[in-house]
Amino acid sequence: MFNDFYGLSGRPFQLTPDPTFYFESLTHRKALSYLSYGLAQGEGFVVITGEVGAGKSTLVAHLMATIDPARLTAAQIVTSKLDGEELVHVVAQALGLIVDGHDKASALGAIEAFLHDEARAGRRCLLVVDESQNLELEALEELRMLSNFQLGAHPLLQMLLLGQPEFRDTIQDHPQLEQLRQRVIAAHHLEAMEPGEVQTYIEHRLKCVGWVGNPQFDQGVYTELYEASGGVPRRINQICNRLMLLGAVEQRGRIDRAMLGQVLDELELDGTMQLKKIAPQPVIEAAPQPAPAAQPVAMDAAAIAQLQSLLAERDAQIAELQQAVMELANERDADLVHPALNEERLAALEARYAGLEVKMVEQEQTIRDTLTMLIEWIEADDTSRAAA
Repeated sequence: MFNDFYGLSGRPFQLTPDPTFYFESLTHRKALSYLSYGLAQGEGFVVITGEVGAGKSTLVAHLMATIDPARLTAAQIVTSKLDGEELVHVVAQALGLIVDGHDKASALGAIEAFLHDEARAGRRCLLVVDESQNLELEALEELRMLSNFQLGAHPLLQMLLLGQPEFRDTIQDHPQLEQLRQRVIAAHHLEAMEPGEVQTYIEHRLKCVGWVGNPQFDQGVYTELYEASGGVPRRINQICNRLMLLGAVEQRGRIDRAMLGQVLDELELDGTMQLKKIAPQPVIEAAPQPAPAAQPVAMDAAAIAQLQSLLAERDAQIAELQQAVMELANERDADLVHPALNEERLAALEARYAGLEVKMVEQEQTIRDTLTMLIEWIEADDTSRAAA
């Protein structure tokens, strides 16, 4: 309703994840850095946790929208209370596999064959598991076992686990998950947004649907909205939806603190969401304050260029290694028919394969070092912003 009144092309504060509205707060920027670091390793588990509504699913939706399907096959599952066998079948379905029979062994065999086919086609595989806090220990152990699938010395399946704060506690503390813990190569907990990010967040979402200043928000609204929502994006969306609706009903071109107070009272009465209590404030509106100047980006362009070059070189080496694997497999098949004729060829291919593996190990270490440097820069930049 309020979209038409304010001349907007869509719903700016929808509650479902949409990469179009992705907003890179400080905590999301750090999470994306850890995700990029983890995905560059091509193995193990990446764990992202956060409160309900913190933006985990939107972050992943943004990530999925940037993935090149020619290089990486991604599947996503949302879990309920699954045991190990159920989880294996759900993973098979997410990968688009039709499993003959319903036994676990057939599903595992189909998954492994699919992963091998994808690797030979030059694609890595990523499994995104949402709501991981719902998984039973048996299911988590099954995920670890799936991460064991390899082609030569290279893992075939990497996993991104998303969960609420209790999942972080489970991963960190449960004695039966030591082996899984050892395979977590990157982890980040999404915090709430900073107070100074709320205005930018709201205006960003409004601009995504054609907002040009109608309605305007009084400056005091942002402060009180942060206090009521705790800086959690979904809570902010819920409140702003009600605010915009109230504005349209009353035909307001300006959203003020009195309107916010009315909306918060309604939300508290109908139990739609839990709000933080706001201390009474004077009615006099504070004078608008200029937004803080953006911090200069001190990232060394040469480091970024080096990382891009390393990733391109690594992709070329992966393609060459996969070609060598295919040739080696073909030669071994032919060797069963003509053993003597293929002995030298097999030896040459095996030597080539071994040499490429050594190169890949060296390249991965260089990429790790470069990405570690970038993450350290981001963390140092975040610390300096907080101090400011």
